[in-house]
Amino acid sequence: MNVADSELVGGILRDHGYGFTGNLGDADIVLVNTCAIRENAEQRVYGRLGLFNRQKKKNPALVIGVLGCMAERLRTNLVDREKLVDLVVGPDEYRKLPALLSRALEGEKGVAVRLSRVEHYDDIEPLRTEGILAWVSVMRGCDKFCTFCVVPFTRGRERSRPRRSLVDEVARLADRGYKEVTLLGQNVNSYRDGDEDFADLMRDVAAVDRSLRVRFTTSHPEDMSVKLIEVIATTENICKHVHLPVQSGSDRILGRMNRTYSVDQYRRLVRRIRSAMPEVSLTTDIISGFPSEAPVDHEMTMDLLREIEFDGAYTFKYSPRENTKAWAMVDDVPEEEKGMRVMQIAELQHATTLKQNRNLIGTVERVLVEGPSKKTETDYTGRTDRNRTVVFPRTHEGRGDYVDIRIERANSATLFGRRIGEARP
Repeated sequence: MNVADSELVGGILRDHGYGFTGNLGDADIVLVNTCAIRENAEQRVYGRLGLFNRQKKKNPALVIGVLGCMAERLRTNLVDREKLVDLVVGPDEYRKLPALLSRALEGEKGVAVRLSRVEHYDDIEPLRTEGILAWVSVMRGCDKFCTFCVVPFTRGRERSRPRRSLVDEVARLADRGYKEVTLLGQNVNSYRDGDEDFADLMRDVAAVDRSLRVRFTTSHPEDMSVKLIEVIATTENICKHVHLPVQSGSDRILGRMNRTYSVDQYRRLVRRIRSAMPEVSLTTDIISGFPSEAPVDHEMTMDLLREIEFDGAYTFKYSPRENTKAWAMVDDVPEEEKGMRVMQIAELQHATTLKQNRNLIGTVERVLVEGPSKKTETDYTGRTDRNRTVVFPRTHEGRGDYVDIRIERANSATLFGRRIGEARP
């Protein structure tokens, strides 16, 4: 989501004559796009601002700005109290950036953090430079009000972009040679445009170009409809990967989180998805150490992980966020205990993912080539339809090509193989 917003800001600035540099020493303006979902993300932003302020001592004219979800929450600290930045701009005020930057370059501080019920930047073309993979925001904000989540307060209420403009944008991306699009929303499957829902949008986007892979994130279990499952299952170029955050295996904790479903309802949903798509890759999110989470609640989560055997799980220690209902709850699980529980979940998930990846040894996987491996220039890396990373010796393929790779070995993070028909050295 932040990548997509950064590309949106880049498009706005490009249209107003700004250029970009990869060298901090050459910059007149430095903008940091932020996330306020977890406390450690905010701490990293403060560290980065310290680096930029050291550069400002060398170049006092340098303008430093903070964009995104931290803007509203921390504007007083950032601008007035700690004087770390020259401007803060919230996620619904990016149109004001050019004017605010012009004034900031003249020495004037700027703050624009008002939330909107209508802004979705539908008329702005993001500045995309990746070339193969594209992220397309189909909606902004969230109406779920999970008690741990600050998003409704930092990104506002749900509003969806018109379906026609989204289909047109994807068509332009396909014409430019993009090979994969990911449709984004805080709760993407609650998308609505009149009588059309997210399943209708997915079907229309997939029909733009059948060689274009289509992904989406993130789903809320309450809105994962039978219709959407059927569209994913029956449309060849919609990737068979569903990210479905469960957050906890305890009904009591789910109730305190305001997640609006029970563990049994989640189980039935998983069975429905796997019945329609037996080879689906299913990933999830877990929050560990939510207020009042007892050892028995943690064990329920562990039991659910053993039962469902997710392909992957993103696990986070609970951290209180201002304005949320959980902020008023007693954060009574010690940090050490949270860390221990996260480690236990991670170890269990590591073993599960390793087993599943090893089960793929000997199979042939269609891989979209994304570029050179990070570890060696002689290998390429790409991903399968089910979002597994594959590394293989490079031959004559290039970025954006589809290749068939026979899997020869695996660890918990990566599959390794070689192209079909390629002789061993």
